[in-house]
This record gives sequence, C-alpha cells and structure tokens, in this order.
Amino acid sequence: MQSANRYYKCSKISEVKFRYLLRLFALDLTASDTARLTGLSVRAVNEIYLRLRHRLLAWSPVPAELDGAVELDESYFGPRRVRGKRGRGAGGKTIVFGLFKRGGQVYTEIVPDCSKKTLQAIIRGKIDVAAMVNTDGWRGYDGLVDVGFDRHFRVRHGQNEFVGGASHINVIESFWSFAKARLQQFKGVPKHTFLLHLKESEFRFNHRYEDLYKLLLKLLRQQPL
Repeated sequence: MQSANRYYKCSKISEVKFRYLLRLFALDLTASDTARLTGLSVRAVNEIYLRLRHRLLAWSPVPAELDGAVELDESYFGPRRVRGKRGRGAGGKTIVFGLFKRGGQVYTEIVPDCSKKTLQAIIRGKIDVAAMVNTDGWRGYDGLVDVGFDRHFRVRHGQNEFVGGASHINVIESFWSFAKARLQQFKGVPKHTFLLHLKESEFRFNHRYEDLYKLLLKLLRQQPL
C-alpha cells in the first residue's frame, strides 16, 4: 500500500517520486526534462510546476517601510526589439519595478509605466523616508528629496557612472540579469503566467545561498500543495 504524500495532498504520485521531482524543480530543470527523468507525463509535471509557482507567489514577501540602504530600478521584459518603438517602455514589453534592501531581499512589482507618479507611489508606500535611496538618473525619480527622501543618491549611467562610494544599484541590476537569463530557457513566457515566473526568479535569487530543495521540502511540509 502506497504511503501518503506529505508534501502533495490527494496525489497519486508517491512521496519518493514527488521528492525527486521537487529536487529537479529546485535545480531549475524544464518540465519536459523533468518528465523524461521521472517518467511522469509533461502534463502532470506542468500541473505540479504551476502549483509550485503559485505557492512561491504566495510566499513572496511584500515589504512595508523599508529602511537602511535600498536600491531601486526598473526593467523591461519581452521582445529584444520592436521596430518603430524607442525609449523606456518600448512597445510589447512588460515593465517591472524592483526594490532591494541591502542585507535583505529583492521585491518586484509589475507596473503599467515608469512615470514619476507610478514609481513614487510605490516608493512612498514601501520605503521609510529615512532610508538611503539609490537610483539611476531616470526622471521618474526626480523630486524624491522634495517629498522627504533627503538621502536620495543617483548614479548617472548615461555619463558612464556606475558606482559612487556606497551609492550604486548593482544588486538589483544583477537580479535583472539573473531573471532574464532564467526566462530565456522558456523561449517566451505568456503574459498570463509572467508574474509566476517573475516571482519564482525573485524567490530563487533571494534564497540563492541556500539549499533550495531542502527549503522547499520544509515549506511544503508546513503547507502541502
């Protein structure tokens, strides 16, 4: 008689096979590769992967009143180039705003645009005015000092300036590189699942120095799928 699966309730998949699948997920294998190695159908693996991604989304922290040193930046995901479209927010792309508290974690949010109104509404809602705020020279960050962020420091990438003492946005930029490299393996992510993949990338980056397999086992033991 097959024992109950402690990590995936009401499942016909044995716990041993599920743990193997979870190890492959932790290693960031695609659903097709995982299906081949586990003997499960691609459909079954995709269903479990989708459940796992929804769980990672639920586990993603939402910051409030970040203090200390914080890095802010925005990035664009989607086609490399769209003819006739230039500048920030070029057509067809998904815009993501990212915050990183040094010594803490990355938090991302999909935004409709990179206007001053949009970005500063998030900044004022999630960052303590006493924080050391680091940004690039984008005009969406203009006027932060005027609304109380006296410790706003900028690096001017357009002037080949990337680090000015403690003022830089190196970590949030490294997250963008990490997330885009990850997403390339999918050869295009549908818009309706983009948030799940984004938050999975965020989770992986935030726990990059941990054993992801053991962490997932622990979390799923507490809250099974």
